[in-house]
Amino acid sequence: MSNVGSPAITEAKIRDFWNENPCGEHLIGEARETVIRFFDAYDEYRYRVEPHILRCIDQLDVRGKSVLEIGLGQGADSEQLIRRGAHWSGLDLTPESVHRVRTRLTWKELPFDDLQVGSILDAPFPDKSFDLIFSHGVLHHIPDIQLAQKEIHRLLKPEGTLIVMLYSKYSLNYLASIALVRRLGLLGLMALPISLPPFWETHRKNARSIGLFQYLKLKNFIHSNTDGPNNPYSKVYDLAAVASDFPCFSIEKHHKHFMHAPPLPVHGWPGEGLLGWHLWVHLKPLANRATNSYASRVQVDDD
Repeated sequence: MSNVGSPAITEAKIRDFWNENPCGEHLIGEARETVIRFFDAYDEYRYRVEPHILRCIDQLDVRGKSVLEIGLGQGADSEQLIRRGAHWSGLDLTPESVHRVRTRLTWKELPFDDLQVGSILDAPFPDKSFDLIFSHGVLHHIPDIQLAQKEIHRLLKPEGTLIVMLYSKYSLNYLASIALVRRLGLLGLMALPISLPPFWETHRKNARSIGLFQYLKLKNFIHSNTDGPNNPYSKVYDLAAVASDFPCFSIEKHHKHFMHAPPLPVHGWPGEGLLGWHLWVHLKPLANRATNSYASRVQVDDD
C-alpha cells in the first residue's frame, strides 16, 4: 500500500525511498573509467537542464570556507563546491548516496573533510562547525523541518549562512501542472479499463488505496508529484512559509529559477524569476536561539 497521504510519514520511510531511488538512478559500473564517465555524463545532463545551479554556486564564495552539504544525490554539486575551494563535508540519510559520493570524490582524487551517513535531525558534527551550509532540493522532504533548522542553526558559526533550494509554491509547476493539469489528467485516467504507463499506473494504485478524492487533495497530491509517485513527502514554499519553518534564521535574499512544469512544454521559457520551480533562499542565523549543543548531547549519550 502506498504511504501517500499517511499521517505516519517517518524518517525511515523517507530514507528507504531515497536509498532505493537515488537521484540519477543509473547503476554505477565497476571500472574506474566507467564510474568517471557515468558521473561526467550525469553532470553534463544536470547542468545542461539546470544551468542556473552552476551560476548560483559561483556566487557563493566558498573558497577556504568550511562547508556542509545536506543531501548529496550523486555528488555533482559536492564536486563543484570542492573544485571552487570549499573545505567540504557531506551528510546524507542514505548509505547508497554516501557510497556513490565517496566513490566519485575518491576516484576523481578530490579532497574532502568528512562524509557521513546521518540525519540532519541529529547531525554528527560539533557546534559552530561550518561557515556555510548548503542544501539543494532536500529540506522540503523533511516533515520535522523545525527540528532540522534548529540543528542547522547549531552547526553554523554565528556569521555563517544557510543556502537552500526549496520547491516554490508560486510556480507554474505547482499552480498549473500539479494543482490543475495532473489532477484533471488522473481523474480522466481512473475510469479507463486498460493498463497505463508505469508512472500513471502507480498514481492510479495510490488513488485507489486511499480513495480518489482524498488522494487528489493538494496536501496529499503534492507528495507524489515532485519526485515520483511513491515519494513519501514533499512541501512547497513561499517566503512566509520559509520564515515560519526556519524561525532560527532571517531571510537575507532569495531568487527563483528553472521553468519546469511537466507535462507542460515550458522548459526554457522566460519568466523563471517569477514562476520558477526552484526557490533559492539565503538565511542568516539569529543570535540567542536555544539549541541543544553537540557536547551536551554527547555527554548525555555517554552517561
